[in-house]
Amino acid sequence: MNKNYSFEDLMEIATATLATAKDKTLLFYGEMGVGKTTLIKEICKQLKVTDAISSPTYSLVNEYQTSKGETVFHFDFYRITNEIEALDMGIEDYLDNNHWCLIEWPQNIENLLPITAVKIHLTLLESGQRNIQIK
Repeated sequence: MNKNYSFEDLMEIATATLATAKDKTLLFYGEMGVGKTTLIKEICKQLKVTDAISSPTYSLVNEYQTSKGETVFHFDFYRITNEIEALDMGIEDYLDNNHWCLIEWPQNIENLLPITAVKIHLTLLESGQRNIQIK
């Protein structure tokens, strides 16, 4: 999927993202402020997460529960300086389960990610809209 959208289209974009995802590991690429966390919040809403959703910039990972009793992990690897830090926090254990793993700044742990993960690239356009590419 390759589409331009505004924040008014966020619900539709999140629905399309979940509908086309062939894996529960979603990788969110994009510059600071492009809307990665905002899109993740909408995806969590559609997954029926019952917890408050916030960026795990300092904690690296937030764990959320859905109304169906499923677990969703939200990672932010912006502050990771090498992949050993991710290994030390047990990233492999998170990725080896069947839970949703929503990962911001995945390029900082690229060699540890499953090859089946869904890559979501967000770009801010001059118009203020965003472009999303899902691979």
